[in-house]
Amino acid sequence: MIIFNSLEEIEHAEPVAVALGNFDGVHLGHQKLISDCVKYAKQNKMKSAVFTFLNHPRNLIKDRPDVLNITYNEEKAKIIESLGVDILIDIEFTEEIMKMDPIEFVDRLLLDKLDMKAAFCGFNYRFGHKAAGNPDILRNIGVDRNFTVNEMEPFKIGDDIVSSTLIRTLIASGQVERCRTYMGRNYEIDGEVVVGNKLGRTIGFPTSNLLIDEHMVTPPNGVYVTYCVYNGIRYQSVTNVGVKPTIGIYNKNVETHIFDFDKELYGKNIRVVFLKKTRDEVKFDCVDDLKEQIVRDCREARVFHRELAAAEEKSKKAGLPLSK
Repeated sequence: MIIFNSLEEIEHAEPVAVALGNFDGVHLGHQKLISDCVKYAKQNKMKSAVFTFLNHPRNLIKDRPDVLNITYNEEKAKIIESLGVDILIDIEFTEEIMKMDPIEFVDRLLLDKLDMKAAFCGFNYRFGHKAAGNPDILRNIGVDRNFTVNEMEPFKIGDDIVSSTLIRTLIASGQVERCRTYMGRNYEIDGEVVVGNKLGRTIGFPTSNLLIDEHMVTPPNGVYVTYCVYNGIRYQSVTNVGVKPTIGIYNKNVETHIFDFDKELYGKNIRVVFLKKTRDEVKFDCVDDLKEQIVRDCREARVFHRELAAAEEKSKKAGLPLSK
């Protein structure tokens, strides 16, 4: 997959089918839209492309809280590539772009550099100054500019319309186990392991600490059953998200204890995959009480992992998809 991070980089004269959207989280609805675009492109001997933005457009609007990201841009690109996309245009959303009317948006961003013959978008796709553009307007522009528009209806799982807003709400409320239903994968956090206060090591539970990325949506303070992925290997773990109130007030971080693991990870990159929240973060009267609770947390997490491993083995024998 070719990735362009600016319009100036783009040099592509072949006909393309383009999937349009922000695609934060690349949830199952996004995946369906992109896959439809890829399938259409192959059937019509075109290249497939995804057009999106590095930053969320709404974050340029003043006096409104920032929209937090679900997926890192690098991970978003990997998932999009796995869907068979040929070209990813992932550029910065600027004030100049924000002020473009719908026709200028289409002409300058989608047609000047790309020979777009087909556009794919969701029912709620908006573009142009003050979000004046919608699928109907895009369709009208397409009549004049010689491209078709394929609008996808709301993508539902059960009674829920799958959306990035829904997934952000689930993560922010600690319902991490539900993310897989709508994303097709578990919610996760990546980062470099930093030096913590080393209390965990002194009480027998060494941890790997990740700083919270303020641009990413994060789960509420509490204890979670997790996997830790290091060097492509998945390890069972338990994770505390919070400020460590028993030993003092710290900045919110992600602190993971990896079971049966003795490698030094300072300065290394790891991924923490969230499976289930087990309790809220609590301030204990003393460190001994905290240690006793950690023992219970680890016991509960190991039971969950054991049951999950058994379920995965059963799925494997039945030829069903495994958990990631």
